[in-house]
Amino acid sequence: MSFEPLASDFYGFETLLTPEEQDALMRLRSYMEGTVRPVINDYWERAEFPHDLVESFLATDVARFAFPETRPFENSAVFRGLAAMEMSRVDASMSTFIGVQEGLAMGSISVCGSQEQRDEWLPRMASGEVIGAFGLTEPLSGSDSARGLRTTATRDGDSWVLNGSKRWIGNATFSDITIIWAKDTSDGQVKGFIVDTTTPGYSATKIERKIALRPVQNADIVLENVVVPEAMRLQNARSFRDTAKVLRLTRAAVAWSSVGVAIGAYEAAVAYAKEREQFGKKIAEHQLVQDLLARCLGNITASMALCVRVSQMHDEGTQGDEHSALAKGFCTSKMRETVAWARESMGGNGIVLDYEAARFFADAEALYSYEGTREMNALIVGRAITGKAAFV
Repeated sequence: MSFEPLASDFYGFETLLTPEEQDALMRLRSYMEGTVRPVINDYWERAEFPHDLVESFLATDVARFAFPETRPFENSAVFRGLAAMEMSRVDASMSTFIGVQEGLAMGSISVCGSQEQRDEWLPRMASGEVIGAFGLTEPLSGSDSARGLRTTATRDGDSWVLNGSKRWIGNATFSDITIIWAKDTSDGQVKGFIVDTTTPGYSATKIERKIALRPVQNADIVLENVVVPEAMRLQNARSFRDTAKVLRLTRAAVAWSSVGVAIGAYEAAVAYAKEREQFGKKIAEHQLVQDLLARCLGNITASMALCVRVSQMHDEGTQGDEHSALAKGFCTSKMRETVAWARESMGGNGIVLDYEAARFFADAEALYSYEGTREMNALIVGRAITGKAAFV
């Protein structure tokens, strides 16, 4: 499959990829355009997850790229970021599914698990044999998860007993395992557990009536005396600092996804402008429409440049929490502007699913909030700038 850069990649960042990475990106693009785009509006409207697409979706290797135990070829963080962008420019819900499966659930096992746990779980999750979820956020603990977790873990011989609740947990209505983060009652430190979702005392209930990422099956989880063997504790998760190592990686991925959402809305607006006529000519020929589109492209290009660099820093080993935080906060803010301008350029038709911008406009609100709000990411960056924490 020949490589064709996106027109919306205005500065040609995709040309930084190796030929093998370009081929893989084109296969993913072909799948998203040919299989996901034709059906995703219907799933979005019904708030249903496309379970029938999971097998073919994972066959693109999209959940295999990041880990030595599963990757089909050596690849860069820039490639993996562009893959997240590619998914989101068609549909942010499918990208979120992979973000939870590969980024958060598999990422937790990769970063905090033992080698035995990595060998056991990562290949099975990459293939789709095992679907994962990630349980950190709670009904009363979101931005303050570092110190505010109320879910507890109590050692009982060779097992742990978990009690508490989680909220907004993606994939959780159909996951086979969920990574649960809980506070050890003996030392007060946060630890991670691989929880089999068929364990007695574990329940997950879908959150209804969302206006964003509607196909994503977010759930409320309740844990009532859930018994987890010591062997299922993430062996290298000893405090919230270890949890933060996972979030450092996934925040950068959300930044990439937000660029994809912005591109999706922008591309819909460009296509519409070339077809829609007002005052005797295509609206693409109107100055104010061109101004809106140019502003959209400026936001997209600046955000892509930031994402490329933070991914390069990951491969160099120099990426810190503050670098991921700046990328997530900046890119999601610019995404929010961009989808609004794209929708605005389409007038009333911009709020109708048939023209696609409406879906990106709504989904942007979820990406803007999850994986750390703009304000929390600003405080992470502010701490790096000043050397002073100002979280409370």
